[in-house]
Amino acid sequence: MIRGIAFDLFDTLVDQNHERLPPIEVEPGRRIGPTTPALHALISERGGPSIPILEFAELQKEVDRAMRVDTTDVGFELSSLDRFAALASRLGCDDVLGIAQALTDAHMGVLLDAVSVPDHHAPILTSLAVDHALALCSNFSHGPTARAVLRAAGFEDQLTTVVISEEVGIRKPRPEIFETVVESFGLLPDEILHVGDRLQADVAGAAAIGMRTVWLTRRVANPEREMERYDGPRPDFALEDLADLPVLVARLNVS
Repeated sequence: MIRGIAFDLFDTLVDQNHERLPPIEVEPGRRIGPTTPALHALISERGGPSIPILEFAELQKEVDRAMRVDTTDVGFELSSLDRFAALASRLGCDDVLGIAQALTDAHMGVLLDAVSVPDHHAPILTSLAVDHALALCSNFSHGPTARAVLRAAGFEDQLTTVVISEEVGIRKPRPEIFETVVESFGLLPDEILHVGDRLQADVAGAAAIGMRTVWLTRRVANPEREMERYDGPRPDFALEDLADLPVLVARLNVS
C-alpha cells in the first residue's frame, strides 16, 4: 500500500531548462558560466578588487573544487552562501557576508528565471494529495530559492513535508535525507514511493532504505544510455511523464 509519495524538485516537479543557461564565450575557446558576468559586475559594484572576468571565473572554479572535497564529494551540501563567502574572502572583500548574500541572490535570480512548471503538474499533485501524504526531497544549494520555486508553482499547499539538502546539510543519495522524509511521514519506508529523474541520487538513494522508486525519464536525454552506465538497484518503475503517476499509484493500491 502506497501511503506517501516523495518527489525530487528539478526536472521532476519543475523543469530546470539548462538550455536557457548556456556557457558564455568571452573569447575564442574560452567560456564562462551563465551567471559569471553578473557576479563579476557585482563584485566591482560592491567595491571589490578589479579582476579580469576570466581570472574571476577561474577563481570561482578553484574555490568550488577546494570546498567540494569535504562537502558534496562525500554527500554533504555546500551552500551557495558558504561558497560565495569563500570567494569573497579570497578576493579580499571587506564585507564578506554582505557580498556573499548579494552574489547568492544574483546567482539564484538567474537560475530562477530559467525554471518553468509543466501545466499539468499542479492538478496531479492536487489529486494525489487527497489520499496520500506528499513530500519534497531535493538536492539544492539554496533553500530559499527552492521554496520560492514551490510557491510560484503553487505546490506548497500539497506538500506536507519539504526536505532540501541545503537546510538539512545532507545530499541525496545519502540515506539520512530520505530517512528525514520517512520520519516526517510516520510511515514505513516501503509505504513510500520516491519519484525522481536521477538514477544514483533518487533511485539508488531511496532504494537503499527500502523506499519504492519511480524513475521519471521525461527530462532524461537518453534513458537507455543512462541505464547502461548505472550499476545500482533498478527502479521499481519507470515513467515517461508525471501524468502516468496517479494511475500507477492506484494500481499499486488495489493489487
